Amino acid sequence: MYGGFWNNLKNAFKESNNSLYKIIAINLMVFAFMLVLRVVLTLGGLGDVYQSLRSVMMVPASLGNLIVQPWSLLTYMFFHEGVFHILFNMLFLYWFGLLVHEYLGSRKLANLYILGGLTGALLYIVMYNLSPYFVNTVDVARMLGASAGVYAIVVGAATLAPNTTFQLLLLGPVKIKYIAIFYVLIAFANSIGSNAGGELSHLGGALLGFLYINQLKKGKDWGIPIQAIGLFFENLLKKRPKVRVSYRNQKAPTSASSSKATPKYESFSANSGKTTSSRGGNYETTQEEIDAILDKIADKGYEALSKDEKRKLFEFSKK
Repeated sequence: MYGGFWNNLKNAFKESNNSLYKIIAINLMVFAFMLVLRVVLTLGGLGDVYQSLRSVMMVPASLGNLIVQPWSLLTYMFFHEGVFHILFNMLFLYWFGLLVHEYLGSRKLANLYILGGLTGALLYIVMYNLSPYFVNTVDVARMLGASAGVYAIVVGAATLAPNTTFQLLLLGPVKIKYIAIFYVLIAFANSIGSNAGGELSHLGGALLGFLYINQLKKGKDWGIPIQAIGLFFENLLKKRPKVRVSYRNQKAPTSASSSKATPKYESFSANSGKTTSSRGGNYETTQEEIDAILDKIADKGYEALSKDEKRKLFEFSKK
């Protein structure tokens, strides 16, 4: 996860625990594929074919159109057309995504991105169908881009570690909570502009990012259904190694050798009321301990954690 960027991106689908690079890679591949397709089809006089494909990948504001293409709720958040659109989205996703990955791990980062994209699309659809401002455009309006998921990552990172600083060009060190607040205010101010639908989806993703992290601190992970679906497809596509079974006579262990087996210890956690077992003195981290660590991060920042707390957070994030 912490190797060179291009090396990690190249091996995104060969390694586990790197959903950040998988998301970036999918966005880049879809962008390149659709760009080539657009040029080829347009030059070949088949521009209408490209426009039809483009439409089914974008999420429509109209409920009637959405019913016949429900997959667009997912595809739209991986589809860009403008170079600067995808560039800035991927940069923010990478910068703030590294922070979320460090605190919460790969799976929760993916949960946050997907849930942010879905929430952004939901707010977009609801507002276009309820607000009189959009009554004349609801039937033709469609949306694309990863911005809602990216906003969820940005606000999620700022909620986790608000006092973490980024070094910005011309401005110097700036706390990420101010960066997140600035971009949310910009999205709100532009929610009646030329890209009103996109800005509304930004606000939906930002809201999800804030709520998701706060619920996570309380021990509630809204991303469990997303994670379960991801694990299902991951296991489905995973190559199963061939197992060769061989038989041989084995002598039963003597009492002397049996006595040298590694002992198994049990401990009782007063906070959780659960008995946990370990070998060699490594005890299982409880949810209460993780909640306390997350609270400490919110108050004092990640740098205030001890080595043992960082280890517990890292091990817990891999579950």
